[in-house]
Amino acid sequence: MTREPHPVTGSPARALDPPPGCPAHGAGLGGLHRLHEAPDLRALYERLREQHGPVAPVLLHDDVPMWVVLGHAENLHMVRTPSHFTRDSRVWTPLRNGMVRADHPLMPHIAWQPICSHAEGDEHQRLRGAVNAAIATIDHRGLRRHIGRATQRLVNRFCESGRAELVDQFAEHLPMAVMCEILGMPEEYDERIVQAARDMLRGTETAIASNEYIMGCLRRLAARRRARPEDDFASHLVGHPAGLDDDEVGQHLRLVLIAAYEATANLLANTIRRVLTDPGFRAQLNGGQMTVPEAVEQSLWDEPPFSTIFAYFAKQDTELGGQRIRAGDGLLLGIAPANVDPRVRPDRSADMRGNRSHLAFSGGPHECPGQDIGRAIADVGVDALLMRLPDIRLDCAEEELRWTESIASQHLVELPVRFTPRSQQDVRSQPRHTPKPVPQARPAWEIGTASASRGAPATYPGAPAGEVLDGDGPGAAARPHRRPAPYPAGVATADAETGVRGPSAPDAGAGGAAPGLWRRLVRWWRGE
Repeated sequence: MTREPHPVTGSPARALDPPPGCPAHGAGLGGLHRLHEAPDLRALYERLREQHGPVAPVLLHDDVPMWVVLGHAENLHMVRTPSHFTRDSRVWTPLRNGMVRADHPLMPHIAWQPICSHAEGDEHQRLRGAVNAAIATIDHRGLRRHIGRATQRLVNRFCESGRAELVDQFAEHLPMAVMCEILGMPEEYDERIVQAARDMLRGTETAIASNEYIMGCLRRLAARRRARPEDDFASHLVGHPAGLDDDEVGQHLRLVLIAAYEATANLLANTIRRVLTDPGFRAQLNGGQMTVPEAVEQSLWDEPPFSTIFAYFAKQDTELGGQRIRAGDGLLLGIAPANVDPRVRPDRSADMRGNRSHLAFSGGPHECPGQDIGRAIADVGVDALLMRLPDIRLDCAEEELRWTESIASQHLVELPVRFTPRSQQDVRSQPRHTPKPVPQARPAWEIGTASASRGAPATYPGAPAGEVLDGDGPGAAARPHRRPAPYPAGVATADAETGVRGPSAPDAGAGGAAPGLWRRLVRWWRGE
């Protein structure tokens, strides 16, 4: 965003003189808030919404000016209007003026790359078309089976101990295991590539080396698939008629791998934490009032994997949310604040079941093409985990849970749980079409209509078929009623009145039961 010597209505210059008592006093140049120094970004976004409306001026590292878009409608307008806004950072005024140095902390997010998410027009169509075509070849039924097997392998690592830390041992591993399989490099999945992805995303001192390790894996994959194509994402991307070169293939493989890994790891951790800490949420799942996919969708509303996305840039002077936006200004796609925009969600505690209008996967031409993969990993992973460990519970006070927060996202640091220890499962076994016979601990009762007689039972005139006289006790001739006559040993009998079928008398109980006992049981059943 460009600084103007004279205040202009709706521009960041208006914030040079914040009202008395405003938290912006002393926050940064002109009283603007530095997003990277905010202790609670959610609270800050709400203050900015009250002060500036759906689009607010803020500062990034080194006091680089930026707009953050807080409104749901304004974010949608921005991502759906490529004639006014672009993802190409080369038009960003602070970058062109040298205000953003080469080692700026956010350059990995903002620097232009030869990938579809930074392109537009025909070039965007060429690159995005290749990615979409490769994703379209994924067998989603096979994908869900693989997610299920990967989940069982991970659970096998800790199921016998009765305790686990689900961020480190589950949420950060499952997406990487699945994405390595999808891309075509299952042999690369191990602890090292997971650690490299974590390190690169956290921007540590070894982040560059970690990025190089991942790019090395992806370059080897691309070279193998050019020489010997197979039925996987990398092969279809390499062989697409768009003719992506080696650099384009490598960068898009990295984009798909890291974006899916980061987003899905957060989604898994957030959804599981919600299940463990919200009794009402878990009760709805256990009672069948909510499905796991619905629970995942609710999490995408309340705790989107990415809080904001860097960044969009104005191609021309325009207006957005009542603010004057200059050509070259930068704007953050505010996913988290847009999802709680009071104009579309006045009651934040409301159930958003069945509503997919959140911005967790962005929108417009750059909407996430792999969102169904992320949903599948979360749906199957959470469901399989809860089925395998039904009594799983949090192993610390909810107040002890910690997060690391950046402008882009919020990460749960740890999620310790405990459960009843369980044995490992064979993940190689194939699904059975017929269940194994289950031994019966007691005679099984079933519904039937068959009736039978024993010998030549006495009947009375007009008696329905199967109705006999009970010869036991005085006055039996005047008390006709239906009773089953036993079949030969081992043959099920049925009571004609109740339709309840049970074993014949010789099979009832150990060593066989006397016929009189059977008759008394039938009388008890009828309430006589």
